[in-house]
Amino acid sequence: MIKLSDRLNNMQESATIAMSRRSRELRSEGKDIISLSLGEPDFNTPQFIKDAADQAMKDNYTKYTPVAGYDDLRNAISMKFKRDNSLDYNLNQIVVSTGAKQSIANVVLSIINSGDEVIIPAPYWVSYIEIVKVAGGVPIIVNSSIDNDFKITSSELESAITSKTKLMIFSTPCNPTGSVYSSKELRNLADVIVKYPNLTVISDEIYEHINFTSKHFSLAQFPDIYQQVVTVNGVSKAWAMTGWRLGYIGATKQIADACSKTQGQFTSGTCSITQKAAIAAIEANPVVLKDMVAAFKKRRTIVIDALRSIKGININVPEGAFYVFPNVSFFIGKSFNGNIMTSATEICMYLLEYANVAVVTGEAFGNSNCIRISYAASEKILIEAMSRIKNALEKLN
Repeated sequence: MIKLSDRLNNMQESATIAMSRRSRELRSEGKDIISLSLGEPDFNTPQFIKDAADQAMKDNYTKYTPVAGYDDLRNAISMKFKRDNSLDYNLNQIVVSTGAKQSIANVVLSIINSGDEVIIPAPYWVSYIEIVKVAGGVPIIVNSSIDNDFKITSSELESAITSKTKLMIFSTPCNPTGSVYSSKELRNLADVIVKYPNLTVISDEIYEHINFTSKHFSLAQFPDIYQQVVTVNGVSKAWAMTGWRLGYIGATKQIADACSKTQGQFTSGTCSITQKAAIAAIEANPVVLKDMVAAFKKRRTIVIDALRSIKGININVPEGAFYVFPNVSFFIGKSFNGNIMTSATEICMYLLEYANVAVVTGEAFGNSNCIRISYAASEKILIEAMSRIKNALEKLN
């Protein structure tokens, strides 16, 4: 038997993917499992996007693509950045990748050396930590609390910066908390970032359009730190294109060139058909998403109201994405049939076994007191799932 690399052995499996896999296994055994674990919209890709893919195949866009993406797609992305974010990224500052996850990995692999420190506010998306570790970086976790809607302050950011700090990664709207940074909150962070010209910040904005506030704000909007920010986005969430696999960055030309070089040795260019379909999505007026966003907002209310009816749950109201991140520490130490809940992970396994509902432990996102519930499911399914969760939790004593 071969010996696997230390790099692989030190890597944690994605908790969201692991829970989704376990849910499928239990379903195959005949169990009625409701999965609220994956961050995947239950809506179908809009027809006009699928029509664009059909046309691309008819037009024989089936060859290798430029590593950084087709020019017409990158021009569309440049237009989108101006239209939606008031950001100026020209074609040569944009790199298209096979999902926003690869976009982030490209940046990290391009600028992080062994021992470089990377600031990551917690709760964080599960892959940030592992990507940094693969690159040899050292994750520096900055904890936030539910009392501040899981957002870090400028003073907390500055306290984490050292002479070894090279990068910061954060998201707004945030996965797993749904937190959205206001323009003022971003300006406060920018006032710190500008003091450290060697600090680069990856601003993950993949949930941009699933936002229940009046407007999404990008960190790169501030001219004094524009050169320090890499803006990451994609089509997976807002346009229900998770399986199409397309993300992109806007950055300085130096970083864009570095990411293109990195990607050229791993995957080369993204799928030709996906790129042509993505043009249709990106050029569309985001107003066409209003019904989907309204549906998510209604689902958020269903889940929050249900959680508020459960004694011991501490919950805030997230302003974006499609997750809630309730604090379940009240139930740690309680038991059912002699099984003691020693952690949020144990609570998730208990809910899977006794409520037939799959959620994800907050430990995977850097908070051991919480669980993540995705409400990217129909109202009927959510009502049933929350009823099961409530009944199961109320059995703990």
